[in-house]
Amino acid sequence: MASQGKEAASSSKEAAPTNPRGIPYAPFVDKVEDYVTSREEVEGTLRQFQEMISKYQFMELNLQRRVAGLEDKMPDIQKTLETVRFLKTRTEESDPIDTTFELNDTLYAKASIPPTDEVYLWLGANVMLSYPIDEAETLLEQKLSAAKQSLSNCEEDLDFLREQITTMEVAIARVYNWDVVQKRKDKTVEEKGKEGGNAKEG
Repeated sequence: MASQGKEAASSSKEAAPTNPRGIPYAPFVDKVEDYVTSREEVEGTLRQFQEMISKYQFMELNLQRRVAGLEDKMPDIQKTLETVRFLKTRTEESDPIDTTFELNDTLYAKASIPPTDEVYLWLGANVMLSYPIDEAETLLEQKLSAAKQSLSNCEEDLDFLREQITTMEVAIARVYNWDVVQKRKDKTVEEKGKEGGNAKEG
């Protein structure tokens, strides 16, 4: 019977519900007795719950960094896409554009840009590739769309994680309060036992 119980517990752990990105839901502690059967189990249960909070907080920190990265990157993609769309509107009869472009944070150079049907895009890791303007526009639209979707997912996951952390904090408070009540009960039983013993002696 005990082994069947363990198997059921392990299978329920495997099938633990998660959000769409695989982050597990925190257990909702309605009845403390479902998690703790004696005061000896309190410390281990509290430690386990605290570890879960730490894991959620670690995921939250990583997601916050990812959000910051996406928010930093998206305006660059948008600006590049707008530039490509502008270049696309220019015909062979159009005059060259005199402009300045950024070489690095503090260094700019002048350039004269004739009408063109190809552009060079940075792909990251110091890699730049030439693309026909139509392909460049499609690629940048896909990158911007993917970044927006990723940002939306991250923000959704951050809200989800905050909910799970709150749920775990409530669970810890309930187990702690249950332990306090049990201590009082034990103390009362102990005192009654002493009183009963004293009465017999008298």
